[in-house]
Amino acid sequence: MSRRAELLRLCLAYLKKRQRPATVPMAHVRLRLKRVERFVPHPPRGTQTTGVDADGVAAVRIVTRHSRADRYVLYFHGGGYAIGTAKLYRDLTWRVAHAARASVLFFDYRLAPEHPFPAALEDAVTTYRWLARQVDPRRIAFMGDSAGGGLALATLHKLRDDGDALPGAAVAVSPWTDLALTGASLKTNAAVDPMLNVVLLPTLASYYLNGTDPTHPYVSPLYGDASGLPPILIQVGSDEILHDDAMRMAEKLRAARRDVDLEVWPRMPHAWHLYARLVPEGRAAIAKIGSFLQARL
Repeated sequence: MSRRAELLRLCLAYLKKRQRPATVPMAHVRLRLKRVERFVPHPPRGTQTTGVDADGVAAVRIVTRHSRADRYVLYFHGGGYAIGTAKLYRDLTWRVAHAARASVLFFDYRLAPEHPFPAALEDAVTTYRWLARQVDPRRIAFMGDSAGGGLALATLHKLRDDGDALPGAAVAVSPWTDLALTGASLKTNAAVDPMLNVVLLPTLASYYLNGTDPTHPYVSPLYGDASGLPPILIQVGSDEILHDDAMRMAEKLRAARRDVDLEVWPRMPHAWHLYARLVPEGRAAIAKIGSFLQARL
């Protein structure tokens, strides 16, 4: 583990201790993050960022000099289904586009608690079907982090059940796959996870579920039938409270004889890819994602 990554862990652990209770209104949380957006670095020169209307779902297309016009990564952002914007992710999405030699389409699904399940899933399905009319589905990949990783996997289940042509591959980074919150690592890693506070998860889950059964496969893909899903890469940090969400999802895919690659990165914080500008492990993980996607699209 690099010294920069160790320093990042210390900084995240400090911020975790200063987190406000889950009772803070989500509008206030979003307002604070809006202020953070200005500090997120812009993509390098030559990167094109364009707003897109995907059948009523707002999206942003990110294209680098190395992006192929016939290859897309549909990005599902994290944030507990309650926060997340394209600007917060702009230092990651161009890196994914560059590594995968693809265009990235980042879509703004409706957020909880104002728009609980199935709003995010509906927006994901709508966006994918719009994109699949522009590009061969076999040249589309899903990628998501945290709640977005879970949403990407849930969307695969929904599309398969509806008879849609599935994308060629998927990547799940630190995915939240079990909103029933039964993973053992929620307890065993609670003290060592430098970033996520387990106390906040029940509130975020309740915002999104709004009374829905937490074991419904369209909210918790861990409980779904994994047959027929495309090749999937899962990356997770060893100390995350969501470690077991990733491990059990990989086991589920293997049991269904699916093509799944599971990578457990020692001591990496939740979705460390977002800090790729700061830590070499973030850049290395994105490079592996790029290789995985190029080989399968």
